[in-house]
Amino acid sequence: MLPIKLEDFLPHEKLQEMNEKEIKILEAAIDIFAEKGFVSTSTNEIAKKANVAEGTIFRYFKTKKDLLKSIIKPTLVKTIAPFEMDRFSKAVFHMEYDTFEDFLKVLIVNRMEFAKKNTAVIKIIIQEIPFQEEMQEELKKLFKEKMYPRVENVLQYFIDKGQIADLPIHTILRLIITSVMGLVVSTIALKDISIWDENLEIERTIQFIKQGLQ
Repeated sequence: MLPIKLEDFLPHEKLQEMNEKEIKILEAAIDIFAEKGFVSTSTNEIAKKANVAEGTIFRYFKTKKDLLKSIIKPTLVKTIAPFEMDRFSKAVFHMEYDTFEDFLKVLIVNRMEFAKKNTAVIKIIIQEIPFQEEMQEELKKLFKEKMYPRVENVLQYFIDKGQIADLPIHTILRLIITSVMGLVVSTIALKDISIWDENLEIERTIQFIKQGLQ
C-alpha cells in the first residue's frame, strides 16, 4: 500500500491551513490506522513514522481519539468527502451516454481508480464509520445534496429509454452501490492473488448489474 499524501486528495487551500508537522502526523496516522486499526496503534508509532516527537502530536491533538476524529470528521467528512464528490460528479456525470453499460463502465473504473489511490482512507472509513452515527448523517446529507440529483437524472434517462426496469430510483441505486462496493472491497482484498482478474471482474459486474436491472 502506497504511503498517504494529503495533497493527493485535499484541496490546495485546505493544505495551506496546516503546517508541515500537522500534515505529516495526519498522513502517518492514516497509514497506521489503516494497517493496524485504531486500537492497536500507539501515538509513539505515529510519531516515529511522522518523524516528530510524540509530544508534538499532543500539541495538535489532545488524545489519540481526537486524532482519529480529526481524520474522520474534518479531514474525511468535511473536506475529502465533498471535494471527492464534486470531482466524481464532474468525471462521471458531465458526459452523455448512449447505453447504460457505457455509464456503468465509466462509473466503475472511476471508483476502482479512487480505491487504488486511497486504499488507506477507505480502510479507515470501513473500520470506523459504522461506529460514528453523527458522521454517517453528515455523509448522507452530503450525498443527498451533491450526488443524488445527478444520479437520479442519469438513471431516469435510462429508464425512459427502456434500458433498465422502471423501478424506484433508490432501489436501482442500492443495487448498483452494493455491486460496485463489493467489487471495490474485493479488489482491495484480492488484488495480489493470481486468480483475480480485475478487468474480467469489472466486465462481469457490469453484466450482472445490467442484466439484473433489465
